[in-house]
This record gives sequence, structure tokens and C-alpha cells, in this order.
Amino acid sequence: MKTRPLLISLAMAALVGAGGYGLYVLGIQRGMGMSAGDATSPDSTAAVSGAPPSAAEGEDATRRHMQAGLKAGDTDPVTGKKILYYHDPMVPASRFDKPGKSPFMDMMMSPVYSDSGSDPGQVTVSPRVQQNLGVRTAQVVEGLLSPQVSAVGSIAFNERDQAIVQARATGYVERLHIRATLDRVGKGQPLAELYVPDWIAAQEEYLSVRRMQGTDLASLVDGARQRMRQVGMSDEQIRLVEKTGTTQPRITLAAPIDGVVVELMAREGMTVVAGTTLFRINGLSSVWANAEVPESQSALLRPGAKVMARSPAAPGERFEGKVQAILPEVNASTRTLKARMELANPTGRLVPGMFVQMQFMDMRPEKSLLVPTEAVIQTGRRTVVMLAEENGRFRPVDVEAGIESGGQTEIKRGLQAGQRVVVSSQFLIDSEASLRGVESRSQAGSKP
Repeated sequence: MKTRPLLISLAMAALVGAGGYGLYVLGIQRGMGMSAGDATSPDSTAAVSGAPPSAAEGEDATRRHMQAGLKAGDTDPVTGKKILYYHDPMVPASRFDKPGKSPFMDMMMSPVYSDSGSDPGQVTVSPRVQQNLGVRTAQVVEGLLSPQVSAVGSIAFNERDQAIVQARATGYVERLHIRATLDRVGKGQPLAELYVPDWIAAQEEYLSVRRMQGTDLASLVDGARQRMRQVGMSDEQIRLVEKTGTTQPRITLAAPIDGVVVELMAREGMTVVAGTTLFRINGLSSVWANAEVPESQSALLRPGAKVMARSPAAPGERFEGKVQAILPEVNASTRTLKARMELANPTGRLVPGMFVQMQFMDMRPEKSLLVPTEAVIQTGRRTVVMLAEENGRFRPVDVEAGIESGGQTEIKRGLQAGQRVVVSSQFLIDSEASLRGVESRSQAGSKP
């Protein structure tokens, strides 16, 4: 009676063990890219070219290799294929040079063969495994690449739209019409009035010559007029003396352009000499927008490219301009370059210190080969894409990549229009292809 529960327990344990072993074998077969039902189907395709069709056949092949003393790099006399390595199907990343029992599971390892006559870096993936991995491809197309770069710019004065007002003769500042910096002025607006004593003598000499009677006085009049020019009088001021017949010892300095007074160096009562700068005026009809552009995007910007800017200070208003220059200086801490844009500012809404959001609109005139950016693999030494060929074959191709914008990358060399490249799971395929190539090269180098 006491042995009956023990027998029942042993029977249950045997059933559980048998079921677990069945599930384990099924898992191995699925890991090899085949289901238990189609393990013997002649139409089945291994996930990677050259892999054994089932776990059982893989274990049998490993035992046969052990008996024959074969290892990685040798050719299996039964299949006629070169042995790349041995691995545990449940731990695909494991790779061993010699056949034997798996250090991870209580089972024999399985060999992985190379595909005779194929590219060492080429791999083959079955349609089912492609679906499981989510492999997607895209076509290499020929088209125009429009760089889509945006940046935030800081408004500054256009230093090329600047005027300086100086004293043309020694005198005194009698009156100031502009008393503070950043005052807006219009072209021709009075800025200051100067009293110039040196002009009085030259003007009186000129008026005296004109009042003289006689012939051949033209040379004397011209000489007196020339002396007025020498003391700093303009032709307009000379004509005023001729018209009125009286001395004009005062001069009114006027703004030569529309803009803002950025420097004011005159005060009433001060003495100035010829050449003294009294006012500096910056125009506002156009302004600069300076933006920090990442070093990696600097190739997308070209002087002359069109720019469209918007400012929170002017909702709904657009400011158009162009890239004036990419300054030859890199910010070492941020790895950015400064781009200088010139924006039209006819209404004067943009003033220095404001921020604007800019969009660069530079359409490249020439067509180029384009691929999705996610298809490009940067290894540090190489730029690679995985080329999708017929019958589930994939091959890494070295390419020369150009600029990147809007999710598209320009390909200068290595591809042709109409080919297809992998845009997802390409890292898994590339790692397998790289390993195949390395193993093939090492095996070729070890031959006598």
C-alpha cells in the first residue's frame, strides 16, 4: 500500500520529463529556423545559408566530425561544404572552432557551413525569418535633395549698413538735436549745429572778391572759392554763401541714412576738430541674424541660400533673406559654427537682440542618388549599406555618403538607381556578414 503513491509519483515525473524534452526539442528546431512539422520538408530554407536543417541532423554531423577529427575550416566530406564554426542553437551567439558537447545545454553543438562559391560576406535569410526580424527594404532613387535645416538666430545690426558723421572743420557744438543713443533718425534729419570761426575769414574774402569791379576777376573768384573748400565747406554751403551774399559760420550736420544712432560722442559746448567722429548710425532696412549651426550640418548651408525667418515679435510676418557667410571659426565647447544671414527688414520690426526661428530653403540643382538615412551604417572606418539581392541574399556594400537631410542621405559612390537596400534589422545582417567575411579571410590565410 505504501509503494502505490511512490509508483504514481514516479509515473507522473516520467510524463513531465517526456513532455519537457519534447518541448525542448521543438524549441531547438524553431531556433534553427524550422518547425517540428517541417523539419524534413524538402522546401524548407534555413535562416542562414549553410545552417543544418534540424537539431538532430546537426548533432549527428557533429558526432561524425568528432569521429573524423574535423574542425572549423575543414570541408565536410558528406556535404562538400566548408565548416565555419560550431554553435549551440539555443545560444546562437556562441561560436567554437571544434566539435563537441555544448557548455550551455546537455546536447551536442551543431556545425554552420559556408555557401560554396558565394561572396564571403554574403548571407541568405529565409522569407519567414525576414518577417520575424521585421526586415524592410527601400529602393535607391535619383532625385533632388533639399536640405531641411532650421536654427535659432540672434538679430544684430548689419555692419555693412553703417554711416559715420564727422566734423569737417574745427568749431564748437552749439546745439544738439539728438541727445541719446538708439534714437531713430531719418535721412536728412538734423543731428547737431556747429559754429566754425575759420569759415568766416574765407567767406568774407570770397564776398569781397565778388564785389570788386574790373575784368579778369574769374581767377580770383575761383581761388576764393577753392579756399572755402579747403576749410571744410561743402559745395552746398558755398552756394548758400553765393546766394545770400552773407557769411555762414554755422553748419548743420544731418543724418546720411535712415537708422538708429548707436554712438553719440558730442555734447553742447564742446570743441571739436576736423575729423572728430560725432555720430555713428546703423541702418535697419536689413539686419543680420547670427545662428549657431552644428558642425555636422554646416555642409548643408551655402552662401547665397535662401532663408525664411519668423519672430514672436511680429506674428504672422515672414522675413526673407539669404545666407551671407559661414564664419571660419568653430566653438570648441559646443562644436558649432556661426552662420551669418542677412534678412530684409523694411518695416524695422526686427531690432538687435531679438530671436528668430529660421528655415533654410536650399534646393540642390543637381540630381543625386538617395537612400533612407537609417539604411546607412557608420562603423567609424567604413560607411556601409546592406544590399538586398534575389533569393533572400544580402551583401554589405561600401558607399561614399554625402549630405543628409529630411531622412534622406546622398550616395556619391557604391550604388545604382533601382537597387534595394535594407532599412531595418540591417545591423543584425551586417554583423553576420562581417563575421562570415572575417572567418573566410582567416581561413584563407591559414592555408599552406
